[in-house]
Amino acid sequence: MNLEFQRMTYMTIAIVAGFVLDLIFGDPRWLYHPVRLIGHLISGTERIIRNCLPANKTGERIGGGILVLVVVTVSTGVPAVILSVAYKYFWQLGLALESFWCYQILATKSLKVESDRVYIALKDKGLEAGRKAVSMIVGRDTQNLTEEGVTKAAVETVAENTSDGVIAPLFYMLIGGAVLGFTYKAINTMDSMVGYKNDKYQWFGTAAAKLDDVVNFIPARVSAVLMILAAYLTGMDGKNAACIFRRDRFNHKSPISAQTEAVMAGALDVQLAGDAWYFGVLHKKETIGDPIRPVEAEDIKRAGRLMYVTAVLTLLFAGMIRFWYFW
Repeated sequence: MNLEFQRMTYMTIAIVAGFVLDLIFGDPRWLYHPVRLIGHLISGTERIIRNCLPANKTGERIGGGILVLVVVTVSTGVPAVILSVAYKYFWQLGLALESFWCYQILATKSLKVESDRVYIALKDKGLEAGRKAVSMIVGRDTQNLTEEGVTKAAVETVAENTSDGVIAPLFYMLIGGAVLGFTYKAINTMDSMVGYKNDKYQWFGTAAAKLDDVVNFIPARVSAVLMILAAYLTGMDGKNAACIFRRDRFNHKSPISAQTEAVMAGALDVQLAGDAWYFGVLHKKETIGDPIRPVEAEDIKRAGRLMYVTAVLTLLFAGMIRFWYFW
């Protein structure tokens, strides 16, 4: 067995093992997550950069570029070195470590669990509990949301994070294992921390936000196409999912987010997105999908089911491609 084939075999086993572990265990709260380390790296590097460069447009753009370079290099280089050493001297340790990291990089079950908490709160405890539960997974103001608003927020989060939290990291792991998975998570985490168009990050976060758009461009579209297929397989409205995807996939300021939201809206036969409040300010947004029927709490469960099937399809199709390529 040549070294390249051996490495690809170990990588494939690690990805499948990580995928299964994620479906079984999710993200236990007691287990320290590597993304928290990446977050500390981002915060610490940002402080150092801001202390060294002028607080003007040019200085902040340069600083944002340096932040991206440092965080991506460290987040990729550290796991690459550790795995290289582990595989070289004790391949069983390397395989176990890579499997564990692949498990931590994915967020399939945790996304389902968090959205189900919103569903359970709405069904068992009422609107106020639903608002509190959904506030844990969205960035918008939730204190005045109606039951429909709470449900839409949860469904939209599942739709968007089907790509960001599941398919995109899986996509990059299938190319470069846990190492490339960490590269993606570093970029995505930077975007979530500094990629804002506000006074503090208008220029400093530009590089991180642009890079996040680039690395998500293909995975978001792959996610959407596979989600359409998943809609057919789960008995949802696959035909309308494809129709709304073609029509509304750019109805968002981000070139990424509306791809899967459009499919979700079409598959559920509901209308998503629209105006939303953030930090007391109303943001005008286009709607996605048609209000063929009212949004209901059960749509949260349907969204989770669609996300799960999409994730499994991604793993199966990628596995077949890898098998065909290496055999």
